[in-house]
Amino acid sequence: MEIQIVPYSEAHRPYFKSLNKEWLEKYFKVEPIDTRMLSNPQVEIIDKGGHIFYVAADDAVVGTAALLKVDKDTYELAKMAVTEKFQGHGLGKRLLEHSIELAKELGANTLILYSNTKLITAIALYRKFGFTEAPLDSELYERANIKMTLSPR
Repeated sequence: MEIQIVPYSEAHRPYFKSLNKEWLEKYFKVEPIDTRMLSNPQVEIIDKGGHIFYVAADDAVVGTAALLKVDKDTYELAKMAVTEKFQGHGLGKRLLEHSIELAKELGANTLILYSNTKLITAIALYRKFGFTEAPLDSELYERANIKMTLSPR
């Protein structure tokens, strides 16, 4: 299996929505903030200084993630999803590695993420990469019951 990380393009835009809806509908629900971001990622993420990228396995787009610009020093890792058929092959790890490297390149001092502790595999992956729990200071996502941070430098 040949794995590539590919940048956002208009041609890949539908995958951002479909991959995220897949996991949101399986574990939670699609919230209004999700609908806004997933329906118009160019305006809601890219135009605000964020980045979206995908993981392709043998030329099929099977995962995605985004870095949302919070401020000049902080990015939020968001919308990370790998389609169920391709889970367990290290693709989430590849997306996370790419996210951390990109945050470094962008000069971020802090990388944050919001998640839910019922996503045991995801939380374990974040901890493995050095993310630590921080006070949950936002009600941005109803499903979030944990905030984690990392200094990518």
